[in-house]
Amino acid sequence: MIYKVKLKNSDDMVLLDDHVYEAFNNDPYLSKVNFINNLRKHSSGCAVFQKTWKKADGNFKTETIYLHKLIAERFLADQKKGARRLVGAKNGDKLDCRLDNLAYRSRSVASRQRRTSSKTGFTGVYKEHNRYRAVISIDGKSVHIGMFDTPEEAAAAYNKLSKEVYGEEGKINKVKGWERG
Repeated sequence: MIYKVKLKNSDDMVLLDDHVYEAFNNDPYLSKVNFINNLRKHSSGCAVFQKTWKKADGNFKTETIYLHKLIAERFLADQKKGARRLVGAKNGDKLDCRLDNLAYRSRSVASRQRRTSSKTGFTGVYKEHNRYRAVISIDGKSVHIGMFDTPEEAAAAYNKLSKEVYGEEGKINKVKGWERG
């Protein structure tokens, strides 16, 4: 069973596996601070719990718990190996915190999975004059893939090389008619 939990500051919902939901509700500290019912949407798009306390010296301390990180630490700790220290959503939805959607990643994989800032809307695709250049980063170096008539053709070429070089950890642009293969 999957629980949908409404966030406090948004109409969005976070998805949780039933045993994760139950574990958090039965945890003495998380239950005391009403963790599940005080989740908010962070500016980064993920779900967080934040609480601020006044310290004895008059200053304030803010505790921030990222939901996806807490779930990974408690339920996926065996996957945290070597450079795989960051937690990400396999399907790109940061509010889908089901266990089978979360995975530990290296910084380089997390970087590849980021949303693109390209004006074309596709990672590795840039407009030059009236054509589109496809480029990919391999071992920290920019590699020219080719020039194409449409951004979709360039994105498909990027996807093909990304899959060849990085496998399942490669960034794949959403291009009509192109599948992961």
